[in-house]
Amino acid sequence: MRASYLFTSESVSEGHPDKVCDRISDEIVDLFYREGPKAGIDPWQIRAACETLATTNKVVIAGETRGPSSVTNEHIEGVVRAAIKDIGYEQEGFHWKTCDIEILLHPQSADIAQGVDAQQPENKEEGAGDQGIMFGYATNETPDLMPAPIFYAHKILRLISEARHSGREKVLGPDSKSQVTVQYENGKPVGVREIVVSHQHLVEDISSKQIRDIVEPYVRQALPQEWITDKTIWHINPTGKFYIGGPDGDSGLTGRKIIVDTYGGAAPHGGGAFSGKDPTKVDRSAAYAARYVAKNIVAAGLADRCTLQLAYAIGVARPLSIYIDTHGTGKVSEDELEKAAAKAMDLTPRGIRTHLDLNRPIYARTSAYGHFGRTPDNEGGFSWEKTDLVEPLKRAL
Repeated sequence: MRASYLFTSESVSEGHPDKVCDRISDEIVDLFYREGPKAGIDPWQIRAACETLATTNKVVIAGETRGPSSVTNEHIEGVVRAAIKDIGYEQEGFHWKTCDIEILLHPQSADIAQGVDAQQPENKEEGAGDQGIMFGYATNETPDLMPAPIFYAHKILRLISEARHSGREKVLGPDSKSQVTVQYENGKPVGVREIVVSHQHLVEDISSKQIRDIVEPYVRQALPQEWITDKTIWHINPTGKFYIGGPDGDSGLTGRKIIVDTYGGAAPHGGGAFSGKDPTKVDRSAAYAARYVAKNIVAAGLADRCTLQLAYAIGVARPLSIYIDTHGTGKVSEDELEKAAAKAMDLTPRGIRTHLDLNRPIYARTSAYGHFGRTPDNEGGFSWEKTDLVEPLKRAL
């Protein structure tokens, strides 16, 4: 691995067109998990796979679901409008109250269901919802064991978003992007070479300098003070104007920001996106489990960096393979860590959902600012960020 280099990651806000779609898709997953138990449906039987398209004053939702009949199209439409309103879209080209919403959801395929559902009396275990490879990653270069470029790119936009939602920054719109280029020396992040922030503004006649005056304090708050020097190059609204934003400025799709959702390109990513999928889809749940195990390996001091891969086949419960790479930083061999990971946690789809308590309405909160490096909450969200697997891993070793 190179010792000194530049690495860049980007983030996008909850008002970015693709993130609007991720939020809507995840709100529908949460809706099924909220309403299912009320209707007497076992959360283990709920299925949702929702894709969303958003463009000028139009939202189209398609996919497959299984759940309570109480979740009607009218119910879904109400949730969608509430999400758009919460993000902050009340513009002529995209308004929570007036946009047209088309819902094209239908029941889950019976062929897929028979591969995923546990079957008795055959004693067939619950299988994976699809084939695929999933990756997890952790590094000790930030307190949350995330790569520094994506960690700080997210933090910049979260701070600005909080200020916008509080009403402190009334000029700023919901749509924004950030990009941070970090300087590494001897394998450690030591400074920021370039900073990019493009932020929508609700006042048309405003300069890039005025936007910089607004956002620069939040950038400086997000980054370590010593990382910004007179050599740091700033690009704030570099096109000069960002008035038309959100789905009115550019169409959005669910699952189109998978590198933003994970590790900012610092680690591999599997083939599938996360948002809109219930946890029988290992694209989501196994990626969470892979992050959980990798993070706990680093938290346990067993490695400074860890990449973990899991592989699954549709309808098959056990992972086909577990692969770990500690990039030369491991205190024990990767082979031992692979065996320990399999002992410390049941990595079947049911085992993952049980261990991380994923059959809950916890997904809308993941749709912006990354699925990883977040703080576990009291409602069960971000359970895969806990470090309670440290002792089981040590015992397994």
